[in-house]
Order: sequence, then C-alpha cells, then structure tokens
Amino acid sequence: MKIDDPLDFEGDNDPLLTVRRPAKRKKVIELDDLVEDYFNSGKDELKASAAKSKGRPKGDNSDDEDKQVRKKEIDFCKFVEECEEKAKAMDPGEDVPQWGQQVFGCQKSPSGLNGTGVENCQLLQSFCGDKQLGFDLEIERGEGFLEGMLINGWLLKLVLLYGSVEDSIASWVLTKLLYSSNKKLQDSASEFWDSLLSLNEDDKPLVNFGYFPSYSILMGAILNYGYLHDAPCTKTCTSEIAVADTSDGGPPQNITAWLRVVSACCKIRKMHSIFSPSEAQDVLVIVISLFLDRRLEGLLLILGDCLNSLISYFNMSEWESSCLMVAESISKRVNMDLNCLRLVDCITGTNDRTKFLRSQLALQLLKNSFGLKVSMVANVERILKSVTSINVKEKECNFFVLYVHIVLMDNLLFSSDAFRNKTAIIDAWRNFLRNCSTQIGCTDWRFYASKVRNKASYLLQGAMLKRPAGSGSIPAK
Repeated sequence: MKIDDPLDFEGDNDPLLTVRRPAKRKKVIELDDLVEDYFNSGKDELKASAAKSKGRPKGDNSDDEDKQVRKKEIDFCKFVEECEEKAKAMDPGEDVPQWGQQVFGCQKSPSGLNGTGVENCQLLQSFCGDKQLGFDLEIERGEGFLEGMLINGWLLKLVLLYGSVEDSIASWVLTKLLYSSNKKLQDSASEFWDSLLSLNEDDKPLVNFGYFPSYSILMGAILNYGYLHDAPCTKTCTSEIAVADTSDGGPPQNITAWLRVVSACCKIRKMHSIFSPSEAQDVLVIVISLFLDRRLEGLLLILGDCLNSLISYFNMSEWESSCLMVAESISKRVNMDLNCLRLVDCITGTNDRTKFLRSQLALQLLKNSFGLKVSMVANVERILKSVTSINVKEKECNFFVLYVHIVLMDNLLFSSDAFRNKTAIIDAWRNFLRNCSTQIGCTDWRFYASKVRNKASYLLQGAMLKRPAGSGSIPAK
C-alpha cells in the first residue's frame, strides 16, 4: 500500500462522505453579443470624442466649450424669464389687497368743553363750606379735586352712598370719558357710567339721575375722533390734538371708552330709550365698520360686546326692518373683496338676530355685486344661478371673485333658517360645491384656484350635514 492510497474505510461507497454538487454551467456569451452591446451603448462614440479632444491642443477645445456653456446659460435664462412671466399671469396675488380700510381720518379738537358748570355743583360747595374737613378747598381747584376723587373711586362711592348724582357731575364725567387724554381718567369715567347705567333685579337704576348720554353727544364725539362718516377712504392724515394726544396717526385713545358707554346705553332700554330706532341703526353701522380698521384688532372683545348690545337693543317689531337698513348701508360702504368677508366673519353669535344680520348682509353684498333690485327669494334664485353658471375650467375664470361669492352664498343660505326648506336651492348649491371640489385639479396653479377647491370641499361637508328644518337627525352610516 502506498502512502497516498486511501484507507479501507475511505472508500467511494461510504455514505458518510458528502457528495459534490455538479458545478453550475455559466451561460456562454459569444463575442458577437459583446460587440453588439458595445455599439448599442454608444461607448465607442464617447471614446472617440475623448480621443479627439486629447489629440487637439487645449486652447482650441476650451473656446468651443466656453461658447457652448455660454449658449446654454443664455437659453436657461430665457427659459426662467418665460416661466416667471407665465407665473405672474397666473398669480396676480400682488394686485389683491388684504382686508383693512381706514376708518378714521383727521381728528379735530372739540369745542365748548369748558362750560360744564361743575365748579358750581353742590358737592364741591359742601366741601368748600365744611370746616370740619380740616382743609380749605378753593373753588378754582375744584375740578382737579373731582378728578382725583374720580380716579381713586371715591366719587362713585359717594354717588352710590347717597343714591343720586347731580346733572353737572354726570355731564362732566361723560366729557372726561369722551375727550380726556388721561388713560386712568378714561377708565374711571367708564366705570362710573357703567354703574350709573346698570339696573338691579327689579329693572330699576342703582342711582337716581336725570342726565343721560345722547345720540348727538356720542355722534359728535366719534366725528371729532375723525370717523369717516360717508365712506372709508385710503387717505392718511395725522394731526396733533389735545383730545387723544395721537401724533402718529393711530386710532383715537378714547374709542374704547366710547364703545363701553354705547354698550351701557343699550342695556337700559327697559328704563329709558337713549336711541331711536334710526339712531341705533346709525350707531350699529359705525360699530360694524370699525372691524375693518386693523389698528383696532386688539379691541375685538369690546367691539363684539358693543355689537351684541346694539343688536339686542331693538324690539322684536323693529329688528327685521332695522336689520335690512343696516345691511344695506354697510354693503354700500365696502367693496367685493376680503373686506366684505371680514365683516361677515366678525358678526359672530348663535342667536337668531345675529344669524339674520349675517345672512342679510351677505344678501345685500351679493345683490350689489350682481346689480339686482327685486324681492328676496327671487334675488337668491338669480344670484345662485349666476354663481353656479361660472365654469371653473375656463382659463379666464376669476377664482378670487368666485371665492368671495362662495363664502357669501354659504352665509346667505345657512346663517339663518330662511332657506333650509328650499330643497331645490340647497341641492343646486351642493352640486355646485361638489363640481368646484372635483373639477379644479390639485395641479391648477391659477390664483385662488386651490383656495376655491379647498373652501368648496369644506363647505360641501357642512352643507351635507345641514338638513331642512324638521327633517330629524342625520341617519347613521
């Protein structure tokens, strides 16, 4: 036996030995296939061009390459300019202003504020003549003494203690409320009149007094503040006045006190009617127009409280006609842009009066937009027909105007229950919203197209949930 020979137990028939697997046969790729792939890929041309470039001098090739690069840069700049022009044509966003109007113009100093006669009131006379107080009060300094008492709250405590107030003192405090540049004096005067114009549980005043704020006094004050009575404009005017001490053209400092006293006047309608229905309409128009002044955004709570107080001021027999007059007056003061949507959105509330005012304001705005002067139901049908006839697929479609019309139309139909049972109108409106949400593509970059699509989808969901009155609850799916 040779050394290299296998042993007896290492035979080929041993089952413990692993059997080698046959090697996989590789696919045979012929030379013709490689050549064909080479020519199809274009590598030969690349290598040929590279070889030519290597053979040429560097100076000759660099000039050609620079010319090609420059040409590509010029072509790319032209392409970018064309895209910018097309984008500007599709998106005229700079031409659409944001909401906001100038409500106050040039302020002016009031006249006739010195003749209040407060120095002759019995309260000051009693202080001057009473030697037991321990000090001698001069009549000439009596107004400053009253201002200190008003700021510290002692004047209100004395009035509530005695249960009455003199007309001269009440008039003097109202003048300080409307025209004083002292913020503490304004706030104290507002608290004073809030207490005077408050009623107890028996609907009786807490203090007996005969002097009330009047429409002429309050309107004179708001006009002195620079309120633009005819129509808001865009002119700016600044003036230094001693009334509100505003040299930067900002809103009058006394506007907060004016709103508070107007709200207080509306809460004593059961005892005394300070405004007539027509006068209350004028004041309500003024308060609603103040929502357009961006400088008064910090007073939204006070503006909302004054708005709700004025809405509640009218009797049931006065409200419907007064609401129509107010809505018509406001619609003439605002354009069909974001300002009208701002006013509609600011009239918030869940009571029937607020909803009716919001619906009527939307109706009057749409009437002015389409130039209609017929009855309410006929107006709504004609307005709906005009809005739903807009084809969103047309290139000349003005999506911004359509957006304004959609928001106003939805407020008109669903703010109040006047059209809940008009099945034909509601169904036509739902179909139009569905078309706007489906026919405007996600890649439509026209100005306000995406906003119209999203708004229509949102309003469609709300319109599907709003059922006619008395139809019962929504069935569960």
